[in-house]
Amino acid sequence: MKQIVIVEDDLILALLLEKQVQRMGFHVAAKVNSGEESVQKIREHNPDLVLMDIKLVGRMDGVEAIIQVRSFTDVPVLYITGNSDENTRKRAYATNPVAYMVKPVDMALLMKTIREILES
Repeated sequence: MKQIVIVEDDLILALLLEKQVQRMGFHVAAKVNSGEESVQKIREHNPDLVLMDIKLVGRMDGVEAIIQVRSFTDVPVLYITGNSDENTRKRAYATNPVAYMVKPVDMALLMKTIREILES
C-alpha cells in the first residue's frame, strides 16, 4: 500500500487531507505540523509521497525541511501552501517538487494529482 506523509499546521486541513487520502486507498504513514518533525518522519517511513505545507510550526519551514530530506531521498513532494509569492515559489521549485498548489486548493484536482503521482 502506498504511503503518504502529511505535513500541515492547519489541523482541520490536515484531517481533511488524511480522510481524503484514506478514501483513495492510500495509507497515511504520519501527519505532522513542523519541519523538524517532518524530516524525522520522512526518514523513518520512507513514504511514496509527501504533502508539504510551507509555513509550519517551529523554526524550519517546509522548503527547508525538503532541502534536508533531499540529502537522503528523492521522495516526490507536492507543496500545498498559502504562500504564492515569487520568492517562496522559487525556493520551493528549487527542491524539484512534483506539484505546487496554492490554498485554497481544489480538492478534486488535488486528489487527481495525488492519484497520478502514485499510480504512474
